[in-house]
Amino acid sequence: QVQLVESGGGLVQPGESLRLSCAASGSIFTINAMGWYRQAPGLQRELVARINSGHAINYADAVKGRFTITRVNAKNTTYLQMNSLKPEDTAVYFCNVVGYGLDLRPFDYWGQGTQVTVSS
Repeated sequence: QVQLVESGGGLVQPGESLRLSCAASGSIFTINAMGWYRQAPGLQRELVARINSGHAINYADAVKGRFTITRVNAKNTTYLQMNSLKPEDTAVYFCNVVGYGLDLRPFDYWGQGTQVTVSS
């Protein structure tokens, strides 16, 4: 079993910044990839950013140049630094972690989600 704890969401004005964090704990052998997805009301969940164990990174076009994903392997933690936030970034942000447990079975877990609201 793997637990994910997300934090860092909130209400900010356009142009401001937020940092999200997601810490994984539990029966973890290795984490292959950590990522952030978001879901706005009435829309499908979409990829925001993803980083794998080799630190290769993918970003959604909408956030390139504004968001930065990082990962601290020793802490099984990923961060999403969000700068120059726009109202269209408003969504619930979900952490996703993919890897293998101590039993060597693959896992794919989602965090509970954290609300990010960008509004003046």
